Amino acid sequence: MATPFEGITVLEYAGFVAGPYCGRLLADLGADVLKVEAPGTGDTARSYGPFPGDIPHSEKSGLFLYLNLNKRSVTLDPSTTTGKELFVRLAAKADVLIEDSPPGRMAELGLGYTQLQGLNSSLVYVSVTPYGQTGPQAGWKAQHLNTFHASGEGYTLPGGATYAKFPDRPPVAGGANLGEYDAGIMAASGTVAALFAREFYGHGQHVDISKQESTFGLNRLMFTQAESEGQVVDRTRSYVYGGIFACADGYVMLYPREDRQWKALVGIMGRPELAEDNRFLNRASRIENANEVNAIIAQWTANMGKDEIYSLVAPSGCPVGLYADSQDLRNSPQLQSRQFFQEVDHPQAGQLTYPVRPYRFSRLPENAPNPAALLGQHNQDVFCGDLGLTSGELAELKSEGVI
Repeated sequence: MATPFEGITVLEYAGFVAGPYCGRLLADLGADVLKVEAPGTGDTARSYGPFPGDIPHSEKSGLFLYLNLNKRSVTLDPSTTTGKELFVRLAAKADVLIEDSPPGRMAELGLGYTQLQGLNSSLVYVSVTPYGQTGPQAGWKAQHLNTFHASGEGYTLPGGATYAKFPDRPPVAGGANLGEYDAGIMAASGTVAALFAREFYGHGQHVDISKQESTFGLNRLMFTQAESEGQVVDRTRSYVYGGIFACADGYVMLYPREDRQWKALVGIMGRPELAEDNRFLNRASRIENANEVNAIIAQWTANMGKDEIYSLVAPSGCPVGLYADSQDLRNSPQLQSRQFFQEVDHPQAGQLTYPVRPYRFSRLPENAPNPAALLGQHNQDVFCGDLGLTSGELAELKSEGVI
C-alpha cells in the first residue's frame, strides 16, 4: 500500500523551525519534499545546536537534522533573474509550496500566490509568518519570544504548581521553540485540508498561517473563561496543596485533591492515621493546613525514586505524574516497544538516534527515515535531471551564486 502522500511534491522555501516542521510532517506522510536553501549558507537552522561533540558544523546541527529527515535539498537564490526562472519551473510542478518570507516579499520577487497560481492552478500555497498576511501587524518582524507572548500563552507561564513553587519567577516563553512547532503543526493541518479540498474543487488555494494565532488557539479555553465568566486566568493560579515534589532522582507531581485520594496516598505512605486527623479530614481542612500537608508529602518523596513513587501511587487513583528527562524517555520501555526512536546514519553527522512519527499505519511498514540532505545534495538530480540543465550550465550558475 502506498504512503498517504506518495506522489505529492512539496517545495519548501522556509527556514528555522515552523515551515520546515510543516515540511517534515508532510515528508513523514510520504510526500517528496524538496527543500530550497540559500547558496553557501543554507537554512539558518544549520547554525543551531546541539552539535555532536559540541563542535559547530553546518551539516551536523541536531535541530536541522531532526527537522529535515526525508527531504531533498537544492540551493537556489530566487532573487536573481535565473534563480527566479528556476524557482518558477519547480513551483509549476509542485503540489504544495511552503514559504515563510515577510508578507509581500514573494510577490515582489514575482513568486506570490496570485502570480504562481496563474502557472499552476492546483498549487496549495502555504505562508507561515509571525502575524499572518493581513492586519496592522502583518509586516512586523518577530522571534519566537515575541509571537509566543503575543499569543497570551507566555503570560500564564509558569503557572499552576510551578507558580506555587517559584512565585517570584517572571513569565517565561515556551522552551525549545514550542510556538514554532505549534505553527508547523497548524501549517501541516491546513495543507492537508487544502489538498483534500483540491480533490473536490480541482484547484489549490492560499493557506495563511499566523504563528501568533497558532499558539493562541491552543489556550482558547482560558480566554473563553475570561469572556464568558469574567475569570481572568493568569500565572497566580496554583494548587492550594500538593504539586511538585523533589525526590531522589528528580521531581514528581502529587495532587490528592479529594478525600478518597488523600486517604489512598497516606495509606501508601504507611501513615493511614492521617486520613482521620482533624487537620486533614476533608479538603477544607487540608487547604487550611496546606503547609503541613506539603511538608508530609515532601518528607515521604525525598528519598524515593520517581518511578517507584509513580508505580505505587498511580493504581490508587490519586493524581500522580513524574517529570521525565531526555534519558528517561530514551530508555522508556513503552517508547522502545513502539520503536519511536530509530537510528539514522548521516554521511557527515554519523549514526544518531531520532524520534520518528508518533503514529502508525496498520497497512504500512515502519521503514527507517532517510537522513537530512547535505546542502545542495540534489542540485544535479533536480536541475539537470528534472529541469534539463547541462552540467556546464549548472557549474556556471554555481560560480555566479545562483545555486
